[in-house]
Amino acid sequence: MISVIVFIVGLIFGSFLNMLIYRLPLQISLINPKRSICTKCEYQLKWYENIPLFSYIFLKGKCSNCKDKISITYPIVEFLTAIVTLFLFLKLGINTNFFVTVLIFYTLITLSFIDFKYKAVPDYLLLLALCFSFFNLNFSFKDALLFAGGFALLEFFVTFYIQNIKARLTKNEDLKTQKSMGDGDIPIVAVIGGLLGIKLGMIAVFLSAIFAIIPSLYLNIKKIDIEIAFIPFLSLGLFFVFVFENRITSLMRGLF
Repeated sequence: MISVIVFIVGLIFGSFLNMLIYRLPLQISLINPKRSICTKCEYQLKWYENIPLFSYIFLKGKCSNCKDKISITYPIVEFLTAIVTLFLFLKLGINTNFFVTVLIFYTLITLSFIDFKYKAVPDYLLLLALCFSFFNLNFSFKDALLFAGGFALLEFFVTFYIQNIKARLTKNEDLKTQKSMGDGDIPIVAVIGGLLGIKLGMIAVFLSAIFAIIPSLYLNIKKIDIEIAFIPFLSLGLFFVFVFENRITSLMRGLF
C-alpha cells in the first residue's frame, strides 16, 4: 500500500516536472499562469484534465478544446518520475537521504528532457543537481573532482581528434566545431563520481554509452543530426547502477 502511495506521489511530481521542462527553457513564469494550459491554443485545463497520466488516457492524447495532439512526453515524464520515486523508496526507505536523492534524480529528469529537445540545458539546473548531491550522505567530493577532472581531460583529447584529425580524414566541415561531450555533461559526470565512486562510476558511464548507441546509430543512418543529447543517458546509467549497486558489486566480486 505504501508503494502505491509513493508511486502516485511520483506521478504528481512528474506533472510538476513537466511544467518545469516546458516553462524553464522558454523563461515562462512558474506561477503565472497558475494552472496548466494547452501549449497550442492556450486553453486553461480543468482540474480533471490535469490528472497525471490518467488525463492523457481519458483525453486520448488530444486537447479537449482544439483537438491538437498532446505530446507523448507528458505521460512519459509522469510515469518515469513515478517509477524512479518508487525504486528509490524501495532501495532507501523513507529518510533524509531518500528525499535528497529524489531531488537529485528529479533535477536529472528535468535536465534530460530539456537536453533532448534543445541540446542545451540551463546552467542553474546543473548547479542545482550538484548542490543536491552535496547533501547526500554518501557523496564523495574527492571522487567527484577526480571523475570530473579525468573526463574533462578526456573530452579535450577526443574533441581535438574529432575537430582536427577526423574532420580532415572525412572532409566533413561540420566536425570542425563538433565536441565529444556537451558543456553540461561534466557536472553530471561529477555527480556520478561523487555518488557512486570511481569504479561504479565508470560502470555507469560505460552503460550510458551503451544506452546511447542505438539512437546514435539511428541518427547517423537517417542523417538527421550528428549530435546526440548525452545527459539523459548519463542519468539513466547513474540510476541503473545506483538502484542495483549491491547486485553489480556482488557481480564484480564474483568476476574479479
